[in-house]
Amino acid sequence: MVQSYKIDAVSNVKSRLENAKSIILVDYKGVNIEEVDELRTRMRNAGVDYFVSKNTFIKIALNELGIKELDDYLAGPTAVAVTRIDEVAPARELANFKKDVTQEKDYPSFKIGFVDGRLMDAQKLSILAELPGKEVLIAQILQSLNSPVAGFIGVLQGILRKLVLVVDAIAEKKAKN
Repeated sequence: MVQSYKIDAVSNVKSRLENAKSIILVDYKGVNIEEVDELRTRMRNAGVDYFVSKNTFIKIALNELGIKELDDYLAGPTAVAVTRIDEVAPARELANFKKDVTQEKDYPSFKIGFVDGRLMDAQKLSILAELPGKEVLIAQILQSLNSPVAGFIGVLQGILRKLVLVVDAIAEKKAKN
């Protein structure tokens, strides 16, 4: 008979994984407690739910949600980074953490990611991590869309300025005559 705490644990994991835009499995082997606290704080500040659970509980919860692609990667020490907001945030925060805190060490590392319904290996997640945030990308797109309009307005203003100067010069010349 299944013990009730196991059912509760799976239910808890499932509720944390529901409606996720991004689920990233992380191998956290070698990370000490101070580093884990720092990583959790960074993830929390970025709107990412970062937790550790038994691989069996994670697998059952994912399977109940219809996600079976991650089953083969649930071996060894596994942490889960989940977000419902910015798909890139877990990968970006983990990459920044590795760069800032663990520097030249090989841990923590990406195992696999399930981002926006697509499976991504560690290499793709590393590339994804280098993308700027969603707000920055939107601002860049808007700036590029606005740039030609701003240039055109600048040209029109220059033409109008010259026209006003010419009309003023003609008015002054007629006033002298």
